[in-house]
Amino acid sequence: MHVTTVVWGVTLAGLLLILLLDLLIVGRRPHEPSMKEATGWVVFYVGLACAFGALIWAGYGHRYGQEFFAGWLTEYSLSVDNLFVFVIIMHRFLVPRIFQQKVLLVGIVIALVMRGIFIALGAALVSRFVAVFYIFGVFLIYTAWQLTRQGETDESDFKENIIIRWSRRVLPVSRRHNGGKITTRSSAGKFMFTPLFIVMIAIGTTDLIFALDSIPAIFGLTKEPYLVFTANVFALMGLRQLYFLLGGLLERLVYLSLGLAAILGFIGVKLIMEAMAGNNLPFINDGEPMHGVPHISIGWSLGVIVSILAIATVASLIKSSRDARREALAGESTPPKAKAAANQTRGGPATKGKAADR
Repeated sequence: MHVTTVVWGVTLAGLLLILLLDLLIVGRRPHEPSMKEATGWVVFYVGLACAFGALIWAGYGHRYGQEFFAGWLTEYSLSVDNLFVFVIIMHRFLVPRIFQQKVLLVGIVIALVMRGIFIALGAALVSRFVAVFYIFGVFLIYTAWQLTRQGETDESDFKENIIIRWSRRVLPVSRRHNGGKITTRSSAGKFMFTPLFIVMIAIGTTDLIFALDSIPAIFGLTKEPYLVFTANVFALMGLRQLYFLLGGLLERLVYLSLGLAAILGFIGVKLIMEAMAGNNLPFINDGEPMHGVPHISIGWSLGVIVSILAIATVASLIKSSRDARREALAGESTPPKAKAAANQTRGGPATKGKAADR
Protein backbone atom coordinates (compact mmCIF):
# COMPACT_ATOMS: atom_id res chain seq x y z
CA MET A 1 0.00 0.00 0.00
CA HIS A 2 1.63 3.20 -1.18
CA VAL A 3 0.42 6.30 0.66
CA THR A 4 1.85 9.53 -0.69
CA THR A 5 2.97 12.45 1.43
CA VAL A 6 0.06 14.45 0.07
CA VAL A 7 -2.45 11.83 1.28
CA TRP A 8 -0.79 11.78 4.71
CA GLY A 9 -0.91 15.58 4.84
CA VAL A 10 -4.57 15.83 3.80
CA THR A 11 -5.54 13.10 6.29
CA LEU A 12 -3.73 14.75 9.20
CA ALA A 13 -5.12 18.19 8.31
CA GLY A 14 -8.67 16.84 8.09
CA LEU A 15 -8.46 14.98 11.39
CA LEU A 16 -6.89 18.00 13.10
CA LEU A 17 -9.68 20.24 11.79
CA ILE A 18 -12.35 17.90 13.18
CA LEU A 19 -10.64 17.81 16.58
CA LEU A 20 -10.29 21.61 16.67
CA LEU A 21 -13.98 22.08 15.81
CA ASP A 22 -14.88 19.55 18.50
CA LEU A 23 -12.72 21.38 21.04
CA LEU A 24 -14.24 24.73 20.03
CA ILE A 25 -17.80 23.43 20.47
CA VAL A 26 -17.03 21.94 23.88
CA GLY A 27 -15.03 24.96 25.05
CA ARG A 28 -17.71 27.51 24.16
CA ARG A 29 -20.51 25.77 26.05
CA PRO A 30 -19.46 23.27 28.74
CA HIS A 31 -22.41 20.97 29.44
CA GLU A 32 -23.47 17.40 29.99
CA PRO A 33 -24.74 16.17 26.60
CA SER A 34 -28.22 14.71 26.35
CA MET A 35 -28.78 11.17 25.09
CA LYS A 36 -29.98 12.62 21.77
CA GLU A 37 -26.87 14.77 21.37
CA ALA A 38 -24.48 11.96 22.37
CA THR A 39 -26.23 9.53 20.00
CA GLY A 40 -25.98 12.01 17.14
CA TRP A 41 -22.24 12.51 17.64
CA VAL A 42 -21.54 8.77 17.97
CA VAL A 43 -23.48 8.10 14.75
CA PHE A 44 -21.52 10.92 13.07
CA TYR A 45 -18.11 9.53 14.08
CA VAL A 46 -19.04 5.93 13.27
CA GLY A 47 -20.36 7.09 9.90
CA LEU A 48 -17.15 9.06 9.33
CA ALA A 49 -15.05 5.97 10.04
CA CYS A 50 -17.20 3.85 7.72
CA ALA A 51 -16.95 6.47 4.96
CA PHE A 52 -13.16 6.58 5.38
CA GLY A 53 -13.00 2.78 5.24
CA ALA A 54 -15.09 2.83 2.06
CA LEU A 55 -12.62 5.30 0.50
CA ILE A 56 -9.72 3.02 1.42
CA TRP A 57 -11.62 0.06 -0.07
CA ALA A 58 -12.32 1.93 -3.31
CA GLY A 59 -8.89 3.55 -3.63
CA TYR A 60 -6.57 0.77 -2.48
CA GLY A 61 -8.57 -2.44 -2.86
CA HIS A 62 -10.69 -4.74 -0.69
CA ARG A 63 -7.71 -6.14 1.22
CA TYR A 64 -6.74 -2.80 2.75
CA GLY A 65 -10.38 -1.85 3.24
CA GLN A 66 -10.91 -5.03 5.28
CA GLU A 67 -7.71 -4.39 7.21
CA PHE A 68 -8.91 -0.91 8.18
CA PHE A 69 -12.33 -2.15 9.32
CA ALA A 70 -10.83 -5.06 11.27
CA GLY A 71 -8.33 -2.73 12.95
CA TRP A 72 -10.91 -0.04 13.67
CA LEU A 73 -13.41 -2.50 15.19
CA THR A 74 -10.69 -4.02 17.38
CA GLU A 75 -9.41 -0.64 18.57
CA TYR A 76 -12.96 0.67 19.11
CA SER A 77 -13.96 -2.33 21.21
CA LEU A 78 -10.77 -2.07 23.28
CA SER A 79 -11.47 1.66 23.73
CA VAL A 80 -14.96 0.89 25.05
CA ASP A 81 -13.30 -1.23 27.73
CA ASN A 82 -11.20 1.83 28.64
CA LEU A 83 -14.38 3.72 29.49
CA PHE A 84 -14.75 1.68 32.67
CA VAL A 85 -11.49 3.19 33.94
CA PHE A 86 -12.39 6.67 32.69
CA VAL A 87 -15.57 6.54 34.79
CA ILE A 88 -13.49 5.62 37.85
CA ILE A 89 -11.04 8.48 37.19
CA MET A 90 -13.90 10.99 36.94
CA HIS A 91 -15.33 9.78 40.25
CA ARG A 92 -11.93 9.69 41.95
CA PHE A 93 -11.19 13.33 41.06
CA LEU A 94 -14.79 14.53 41.61
CA VAL A 95 -15.06 16.08 38.14
CA PRO A 96 -18.44 17.85 37.66
CA ARG A 97 -20.49 16.34 34.82
CA ILE A 98 -20.57 19.62 32.86
CA PHE A 99 -16.75 19.64 32.60
CA GLN A 100 -16.25 15.95 31.77
CA GLN A 101 -16.58 16.51 28.00
CA LYS A 102 -13.64 18.93 28.00
CA VAL A 103 -11.53 16.66 30.18
CA LEU A 104 -12.18 13.66 27.95
CA LEU A 105 -11.46 15.55 24.73
CA VAL A 106 -8.13 16.98 25.90
CA GLY A 107 -7.18 13.63 27.45
CA ILE A 108 -7.97 11.88 24.18
CA VAL A 109 -5.84 14.39 22.23
CA ILE A 110 -2.93 13.61 24.58
CA ALA A 111 -3.58 9.90 24.01
CA LEU A 112 -3.57 10.38 20.22
CA VAL A 113 -0.18 12.09 20.29
CA MET A 114 1.32 9.39 22.50
CA ARG A 115 -0.23 6.59 20.44
CA GLY A 116 1.23 8.18 17.31
CA ILE A 117 4.71 7.83 18.83
CA PHE A 118 3.97 4.22 19.78
CA ILE A 119 2.73 3.42 16.28
CA ALA A 120 5.86 4.92 14.68
CA LEU A 121 8.08 2.80 16.94
CA GLY A 122 5.97 -0.30 16.30
CA ALA A 123 6.08 0.20 12.52
CA ALA A 124 9.87 0.53 12.63
CA LEU A 125 10.17 -2.72 14.61
CA VAL A 126 7.74 -4.64 12.39
CA SER A 127 9.49 -3.56 9.19
CA ARG A 128 12.91 -4.68 10.44
CA PHE A 129 12.34 -7.70 12.67
CA VAL A 130 9.89 -10.48 11.85
CA ALA A 131 10.73 -12.00 15.23
CA VAL A 132 8.90 -9.16 16.98
CA PHE A 133 5.67 -10.96 16.00
CA TYR A 134 6.59 -13.75 18.43
CA ILE A 135 6.84 -11.17 21.22
CA PHE A 136 3.61 -9.41 20.22
CA GLY A 137 1.78 -12.73 19.91
CA VAL A 138 2.87 -14.08 23.29
CA PHE A 139 2.07 -10.74 24.94
CA LEU A 140 -1.44 -10.67 23.46
CA ILE A 141 -2.14 -14.24 24.56
CA TYR A 142 -0.93 -13.37 28.06
CA THR A 143 -3.13 -10.23 28.08
CA ALA A 144 -6.10 -12.33 26.94
CA TRP A 145 -5.51 -14.75 29.80
CA GLN A 146 -5.35 -11.83 32.24
CA LEU A 147 -8.66 -10.49 30.91
CA THR A 148 -10.38 -13.83 31.53
CA ARG A 149 -9.34 -13.55 35.18
CA GLN A 150 -10.50 -9.93 35.45
CA GLY A 151 -13.38 -9.46 37.85
CA GLU A 152 -15.74 -6.54 38.27
CA THR A 153 -13.90 -3.23 38.03
CA ASP A 154 -14.36 -0.76 40.88
CA GLU A 155 -12.68 2.38 42.18
CA SER A 156 -10.23 0.46 44.38
CA ASP A 157 -8.75 -1.18 41.24
CA PHE A 158 -7.49 2.16 39.88
CA LYS A 159 -3.86 2.88 40.72
CA GLU A 160 -2.34 6.23 39.83
CA ASN A 161 0.60 5.79 37.46
CA ILE A 162 3.99 7.42 38.01
CA ILE A 163 3.21 10.42 35.78
CA ILE A 164 0.06 11.26 37.76
CA ARG A 165 1.88 10.90 41.09
CA TRP A 166 4.76 13.06 39.80
CA SER A 167 2.29 15.73 38.60
CA ARG A 168 0.54 15.81 41.97
CA ARG A 169 3.84 16.14 43.83
CA VAL A 170 5.63 18.68 41.60
CA LEU A 171 2.90 20.88 40.12
CA PRO A 172 1.00 23.47 42.21
CA VAL A 173 -2.57 22.16 42.15
CA SER A 174 -5.56 23.98 43.63
CA ARG A 175 -8.61 22.33 45.18
CA ARG A 176 -11.22 24.16 43.09
CA HIS A 177 -12.14 23.62 39.42
CA ASN A 178 -12.44 27.33 38.55
CA GLY A 179 -15.25 27.04 36.02
CA GLY A 180 -13.69 24.28 33.95
CA LYS A 181 -10.34 26.06 33.39
CA ILE A 182 -7.06 24.21 33.75
CA THR A 183 -5.26 27.10 35.51
CA THR A 184 -6.19 29.48 38.30
CA ARG A 185 -4.73 31.91 40.85
CA SER A 186 -4.57 31.39 44.57
CA SER A 187 -5.79 34.03 47.03
CA ALA A 188 -2.17 35.21 47.20
CA GLY A 189 -2.00 35.52 43.40
CA LYS A 190 0.11 32.38 42.90
CA PHE A 191 -0.26 30.55 39.56
CA MET A 192 -1.79 27.08 40.02
CA PHE A 193 -3.27 24.24 38.00
CA THR A 194 -6.80 23.05 38.68
CA PRO A 195 -7.64 19.37 39.34
CA LEU A 196 -8.95 19.18 35.75
CA PHE A 197 -5.38 19.41 34.46
CA ILE A 198 -4.37 16.36 36.52
CA VAL A 199 -7.44 14.46 35.28
CA MET A 200 -6.49 15.22 31.66
CA ILE A 201 -3.03 13.78 32.33
CA ALA A 202 -4.65 10.77 34.01
CA ILE A 203 -6.93 10.09 31.00
CA GLY A 204 -4.13 10.50 28.45
CA THR A 205 -1.48 8.44 30.27
CA THR A 206 -3.93 5.72 31.32
CA ASP A 207 -4.93 5.29 27.68
CA LEU A 208 -1.24 4.87 26.86
CA ILE A 209 -1.12 1.87 29.20
CA PHE A 210 -4.08 0.37 27.33
CA ALA A 211 -2.24 1.02 24.06
CA LEU A 212 0.37 -1.56 25.14
CA ASP A 213 -2.05 -4.28 24.05
CA SER A 214 -4.08 -2.45 21.40
CA ILE A 215 -1.09 -1.41 19.27
CA PRO A 216 0.35 -4.96 18.98
CA ALA A 217 -3.20 -6.21 18.31
CA ILE A 218 -3.74 -3.98 15.29
CA PHE A 219 -0.28 -4.79 13.91
CA GLY A 220 -1.53 -8.37 13.91
CA LEU A 221 -4.23 -7.28 11.46
CA THR A 222 -2.34 -4.84 9.23
CA LYS A 223 1.29 -3.87 8.76
CA GLU A 224 0.42 -0.54 7.13
CA PRO A 225 1.30 2.42 9.44
CA TYR A 226 -1.31 4.59 7.69
CA LEU A 227 -4.11 2.13 8.50
CA VAL A 228 -2.83 1.55 12.05
CA PHE A 229 -2.79 5.29 12.73
CA THR A 230 -6.16 6.15 11.15
CA ALA A 231 -7.90 3.18 12.81
CA ASN A 232 -6.63 4.37 16.19
CA VAL A 233 -7.69 7.96 15.51
CA PHE A 234 -11.23 7.00 14.47
CA ALA A 235 -11.53 4.65 17.45
CA LEU A 236 -10.64 7.44 19.89
CA MET A 237 -12.42 10.38 18.23
CA GLY A 238 -15.94 9.26 19.13
CA LEU A 239 -14.98 7.94 22.55
CA ARG A 240 -16.04 11.11 24.40
CA GLN A 241 -19.62 10.96 23.17
CA LEU A 242 -19.72 7.19 23.67
CA TYR A 243 -18.80 7.77 27.33
CA PHE A 244 -22.04 9.71 27.87
CA LEU A 245 -24.16 7.54 25.58
CA LEU A 246 -23.34 4.22 27.20
CA GLY A 247 -23.63 5.42 30.80
CA GLY A 248 -25.22 2.61 32.77
CA LEU A 249 -24.96 0.28 29.76
CA LEU A 250 -21.29 -0.25 30.60
CA GLU A 251 -22.34 -2.17 33.69
CA ARG A 252 -24.53 -4.41 31.53
CA LEU A 253 -21.68 -5.45 29.20
CA VAL A 254 -20.63 -8.18 31.63
CA TYR A 255 -19.03 -10.37 28.96
CA LEU A 256 -17.12 -7.59 27.18
CA SER A 257 -13.81 -8.51 28.82
CA LEU A 258 -14.24 -12.16 27.78
CA GLY A 259 -15.02 -11.06 24.23
CA LEU A 260 -11.93 -8.85 24.13
CA ALA A 261 -9.88 -11.70 25.58
CA ALA A 262 -11.05 -13.95 22.74
CA ILE A 263 -10.15 -11.29 20.14
CA LEU A 264 -6.69 -10.65 21.61
CA GLY A 265 -6.04 -14.39 21.94
CA PHE A 266 -7.08 -14.94 18.31
CA ILE A 267 -4.82 -12.14 17.05
CA GLY A 268 -1.97 -13.38 19.26
CA VAL A 269 -2.18 -16.86 17.69
CA LYS A 270 -2.41 -15.27 14.23
CA LEU A 271 0.76 -13.26 14.90
CA ILE A 272 2.71 -16.30 16.07
CA MET A 273 1.61 -18.25 12.99
CA GLU A 274 2.78 -15.38 10.75
CA ALA A 275 6.09 -15.26 12.62
CA MET A 276 6.52 -19.01 12.08
CA ALA A 277 5.76 -18.70 8.36
CA GLY A 278 8.44 -15.99 7.97
CA ASN A 279 10.78 -17.29 10.68
CA ASN A 280 14.45 -16.27 10.61
CA LEU A 281 15.45 -16.95 14.21
CA PRO A 282 18.42 -19.36 14.17
CA PHE A 283 17.26 -21.32 17.24
CA ILE A 284 13.83 -22.07 15.70
CA ASN A 285 13.70 -24.53 12.77
CA ASP A 286 17.38 -23.78 12.02
CA GLY A 287 16.45 -20.23 11.03
CA GLU A 288 14.23 -21.37 8.16
CA PRO A 289 10.58 -20.41 7.57
CA MET A 290 8.08 -23.09 8.56
CA HIS A 291 6.18 -24.23 5.51
CA GLY A 292 2.63 -25.47 5.84
CA VAL A 293 1.67 -23.06 8.62
CA PRO A 294 -1.98 -22.03 7.96
CA HIS A 295 -2.53 -18.43 6.90
CA ILE A 296 -5.57 -16.64 8.32
CA SER A 297 -6.79 -14.11 5.77
CA ILE A 298 -7.93 -10.63 6.74
CA GLY A 299 -11.45 -11.55 5.60
CA TRP A 300 -11.60 -14.40 8.10
CA SER A 301 -10.08 -12.17 10.77
CA LEU A 302 -12.75 -9.51 10.22
CA GLY A 303 -15.49 -12.14 10.40
CA VAL A 304 -14.12 -13.60 13.63
CA ILE A 305 -13.84 -10.16 15.29
CA VAL A 306 -17.39 -9.12 14.30
CA SER A 307 -18.81 -12.48 15.44
CA ILE A 308 -17.07 -12.37 18.84
CA LEU A 309 -18.22 -8.80 19.51
CA ALA A 310 -21.80 -9.63 18.51
CA ILE A 311 -21.91 -12.76 20.69
CA ALA A 312 -20.35 -10.97 23.70
CA THR A 313 -22.79 -8.05 23.41
CA VAL A 314 -25.94 -10.15 22.98
CA ALA A 315 -24.93 -12.57 25.75
CA SER A 316 -24.17 -9.64 28.08
CA LEU A 317 -27.53 -8.00 27.50
CA ILE A 318 -29.40 -11.29 27.98
CA LYS A 319 -27.60 -12.01 31.26
CA SER A 320 -28.09 -8.45 32.53
CA SER A 321 -31.81 -8.59 31.76
CA ARG A 322 -32.17 -11.92 33.56
CA ASP A 323 -30.25 -10.63 36.57
CA ALA A 324 -32.41 -7.49 36.70
CA ARG A 325 -35.62 -9.56 36.60
CA ARG A 326 -34.27 -11.88 39.30
CA GLU A 327 -33.40 -8.93 41.55
CA ALA A 328 -36.82 -7.37 40.96
CA LEU A 329 -38.58 -10.62 41.92
CA ALA A 330 -36.37 -10.98 44.98
CA GLY A 331 -37.13 -7.38 45.97
CA GLU A 332 -40.87 -7.93 45.71
CA SER A 333 -40.71 -10.96 47.99
CA THR A 334 -38.52 -9.24 50.65
CA PRO A 335 -40.33 -7.54 53.58
CA PRO A 336 -39.67 -3.76 53.94
CA LYS A 337 -37.83 -4.17 57.27
CA ALA A 338 -35.54 -6.80 55.80
CA LYS A 339 -34.79 -4.52 52.84
CA ALA A 340 -33.82 -1.67 55.16
CA ALA A 341 -31.56 -3.96 57.22
CA ALA A 342 -29.88 -5.35 54.09
CA ASN A 343 -29.36 -1.84 52.74
CA GLN A 344 -27.63 -0.78 55.98
CA THR A 345 -25.46 -3.90 55.90
CA ARG A 346 -24.30 -3.11 52.37
CA GLY A 347 -23.69 0.53 53.24
CA GLY A 348 -26.70 1.80 51.25
CA PRO A 349 -26.80 5.29 49.79
CA ALA A 350 -24.52 6.64 52.54
CA THR A 351 -21.66 4.39 51.43
CA LYS A 352 -22.09 5.44 47.81
CA GLY A 353 -21.99 9.04 48.87
CA LYS A 354 -18.73 8.55 50.72
CA ALA A 355 -17.21 6.77 47.73
CA ALA A 356 -18.18 9.67 45.49
CA ASP A 357 -16.77 12.20 47.96
CA ARG A 358 -13.29 10.67 47.97
